[in-house]
Amino acid sequence: MNISLHPFTLKLKDPFRISYESRDEQEALVIQLSDTDKQGKPIVGLGESTANNYYQVFVEQMQDEVESVREIIEKYSLSAEPLEAGKMGTPEYFWQQLAPHLQQSPFTLCALDIAAHDLYGKKIGQPLYQLWGLNPANAPTTNYTIGIDSIEVMVRKMRAKPWPIYKIKLGTSEDLAIVQELRKHTDAVFRVDANCAWGVREAIENSRELKKLGVEFIEQPLKANNWDGMKEVYQHSALPLMADESCIVESDVAKCEGYFHGINIKLTKCGGITPARRMIQEARQRNMKLMVGCMTESTVGISAIAHLSPLLDYVDMDGAMLLAEDIATGIIITPDGVQFPDENGTGVQLSALSNLSSI
Repeated sequence: MNISLHPFTLKLKDPFRISYESRDEQEALVIQLSDTDKQGKPIVGLGESTANNYYQVFVEQMQDEVESVREIIEKYSLSAEPLEAGKMGTPEYFWQQLAPHLQQSPFTLCALDIAAHDLYGKKIGQPLYQLWGLNPANAPTTNYTIGIDSIEVMVRKMRAKPWPIYKIKLGTSEDLAIVQELRKHTDAVFRVDANCAWGVREAIENSRELKKLGVEFIEQPLKANNWDGMKEVYQHSALPLMADESCIVESDVAKCEGYFHGINIKLTKCGGITPARRMIQEARQRNMKLMVGCMTESTVGISAIAHLSPLLDYVDMDGAMLLAEDIATGIIITPDGVQFPDENGTGVQLSALSNLSSI
């Protein structure tokens, strides 16, 4: 396979604020793997990861990490026939070859893994959901995220985007007032995400009030490592609890049982589609609810999430919807669900080719 790297600065429609950061643009790296299909025609697979200040991940760092494994990448060949997952020639085997060298680099590993899955589907001639035996009609509708702002602005953002499910970012001194005011303007399902901002008593008390306001669940109320506190919240919360910052890699799934009712998997944080599918399987075995979330990716990353979504209870894949301008085409998100393209793999094509800077 040949590889090229394409860094982008994704401009957001509005400043996006959560409890511990605010930004109006998102740095991202798109990785392109090139090969030929069964007829010898050139094909490409695309993967994406975003930079992230919270996890100290930066685009230049990801580029350097790719260069450190370039030889492994260029020597690998994906099969043109469907194989059992994990066999040589599959994306899973590719992931296994890279993982020992990128143990501290899950964001980079994620972009490579998504690109390999996209290319594999294109070589075989099937979309990923079909390769996995999934029914796209079972994909849940994504929520639409309302970032922290003044109550007036949050109401304006919500009313400007009528949607059946909203995720409301909290972590302010007026969290309940925010939800109370938003509720006056819609009957939509609410989910709230405190992004580690609350204390134990605050989380328990807020859960009771938020339940009255029609909130479906609370995501990551406490700091990621506050397991004693989470145990108490779990025992007394009036609402289900979803782990995000507390559930990063595969080994975290077992840790979250008995502390959260479900987990929110991020492909970038766990290292891609390959480990995410294992996390989904383990969480199901533990009777935990499942969600996959996004990191304000373009449609390159969002489309990969969409192919997993028939396996999920909830999905948060609105990242590209928050951009001022997308860089790719692929899945189309509607208030009723997901429209999958006719293309194979993840179905993604870059629409910003004229702006690509290749390395």
